[in-house]
This record gives sequence, structure tokens and C-alpha cells, in this order.
Amino acid sequence: EESFFARADQSASQKEDMSGVYGLDKAHSAVGFKVKHMGLVDVPGYFRDFKGTVNYNAKDMTKSTVEFTAQMKSVDTGVAGRDTHLRTADFFEVEKFPEMMFKSTKVVKKGKQWLVTGDFTMKGVTKTLTFPFNVVGFAKDQRGNTKMGVTAETAINRRDFGVNYGGNLPSGVAVLSDNITVVLQLECNLTPPPPAAK
Repeated sequence: EESFFARADQSASQKEDMSGVYGLDKAHSAVGFKVKHMGLVDVPGYFRDFKGTVNYNAKDMTKSTVEFTAQMKSVDTGVAGRDTHLRTADFFEVEKFPEMMFKSTKVVKKGKQWLVTGDFTMKGVTKTLTFPFNVVGFAKDQRGNTKMGVTAETAINRRDFGVNYGGNLPSGVAVLSDNITVVLQLECNLTPPPPAAK
């Protein structure tokens, strides 16, 4: 399997610098999560309304940064009644806490894996999270615009953020798992530099 790092080295040898500010392409990105239900299956959901930027430094990845915001009322699990419940105080309390945010503070390489650390805020609680991510690669679209692909997956404990709804079955198995898997599939567009002043 050809790694991103090999492709990055190849790009560097071609003297192609992909550095710049990239904005999330909502049409080709997904901000998702999975919750284990009754110890049986992972039930997926998404936040449909989000925005963010990746300030990518190709020469020194540790100087790269990312910021991200999702609108909590845009939660979508494909079941209208469940989505309405998720917007209440039992879960996200979207009227009081409309946004979920992440702002990176550090990017480091550990072995062959890149890790991003930052402040994650949900339901009025901010905690430091560190999770692995992959820069999948770069491509030019039909119009010549530069795109970057980023994927990441991590787990958070919902109770750390005051989302405590749901008890246990008689067997002791949780109806809803405490750990939520967060899955990011992000396609980002390079923001063209402003025209040079004449």
C-alpha cells in the first residue's frame, strides 16, 4: 500500500508545494458518528451543516492547523423522531448549545502516524482531544482547482460532555454506548491567493 508519505515525498521531488488554506467542500464531505445500540450494532448519524478550514503547511506539517464548526440542530440519523429527541436536553440541547467546535493546538508525527491535538467543545464542555488523521492525497478537479482529502476517526465518551441519556438493559448492557465513534471524511478546496496588487 502506497502511503501518503511516499506520495508527499514524490510531490516534494516535483517541487510542488500544496501549502495553503483549504475550506471544507460540504458536497463531498461527511461528519459522522456511530453509536452502539443495545450492544448489537452501530447506528450511524451525521451533522449535515458544518464549516471549517485546514491551514496546510506542506514543508512543515507540524505548523498546520485546523478549525471546524458543526451546527448541532443539523443532526441526521435518518429517523425524524429520533433526530427531534437528539435536539432536546436529553442529548444535545441545541437551542442552548447550537454549535460543536474543534480548534487544533498541535500537530505531531508519532512513528508513521500523524496526530492532531486540539480543544473540542460540545454542549458547553471543552476538552482536549488527540486523534490520528490521514492526508489521503491531492487532486485537481476538472476546473483546475486543487483539492485535498483528509480522513480521521476517533472515539469520545459522550458522558464527558453531559450527554447522559439512556440506561442499561436487565442484562446490564447499555442501551446506548458511552463511547461514540466520530468519523470524518473531508474533501477540502484550496482557497486561491488574492490577486497581486498592481
